[in-house]
Amino acid sequence: MDSFTFGAALLQYTISGLTIGVIYALVAIGYNIIYNVTEIINFAQGEFVMLGGLFAVFFTQTIQLPVSAAFFAAVIVTGCVGFAMERLVIRRARSSTVLSLIIITIAVSILLKGSAMFWWGKNPYSLPAFSSGRPFIIAGAAVQRQAIWIFAVSALVVICLTFFFRRSAYGKAMLASADNPSAARMVGIPVRQMILLSFTLSAAIGAAAGVSITPISLMEYDRGALLGLKGFGAAVLGGLGQFFGALVAGMVLGLAESFCAGYLSSGYKDAVALVLLLLALFFKPEGLFGSREAAKLKKF
Repeated sequence: MDSFTFGAALLQYTISGLTIGVIYALVAIGYNIIYNVTEIINFAQGEFVMLGGLFAVFFTQTIQLPVSAAFFAAVIVTGCVGFAMERLVIRRARSSTVLSLIIITIAVSILLKGSAMFWWGKNPYSLPAFSSGRPFIIAGAAVQRQAIWIFAVSALVVICLTFFFRRSAYGKAMLASADNPSAARMVGIPVRQMILLSFTLSAAIGAAAGVSITPISLMEYDRGALLGLKGFGAAVLGGLGQFFGALVAGMVLGLAESFCAGYLSSGYKDAVALVLLLLALFFKPEGLFGSREAAKLKKF
């Protein structure tokens, strides 16, 4: 392999890794939003990603909406699923231990997966790209137009979340509820509403990730479990509750997968997330950017 071909292949693997990495980062951010407010690890987060993609398919193929409208419709409907999950399940079990609530989220994940299989079947579904056209060629590497949209959606989500938590009253109230729920209640912050908002927001972010990735990787009823596992790996690796850490760890995980598939074997790439998760739990349970308090997960 000459130097040009090697450089083009390296760039191609890097672009592919970053593309999937930002999706893992969005899934990890969804985990962190709920964890910060409730200390619950919501293992249904991967199913929110799956539902986002499949709802977008439904709106484009059955309702005949344009892709742009289907994107927002899928995000809203999946956000409503997160809303319903908190109101109908989590709130009713609020007196349970954190571990019991985590087990409940696993049960909800199984329920959502089974419902998706019943409604959409077992076949994978595709979604039209957000914009048509040939890929861009950069130094011999092909960059799909949908990959650019994935980066754009991810950047928009991160910017909006930054503004939300730093500038808006609701965002500051969520941070206060996460830091000290008892003190937040004493100053009049409705902590239960903040928990409800965290589930809704987390589901919407997962849906945005699911719709964005469906045009290049398809979507099916059981895809959410693997995406959820990799997003969880990114959340732990970056440090639970750390949004910047989730972003960095997601891209690191995506790059590791891409290079593993390119230079070793594609059969090993799905094991990368599990290996990195185990290494993080063994040697640095607080994550790359987390504090020792975030290592509470080790108790479970």
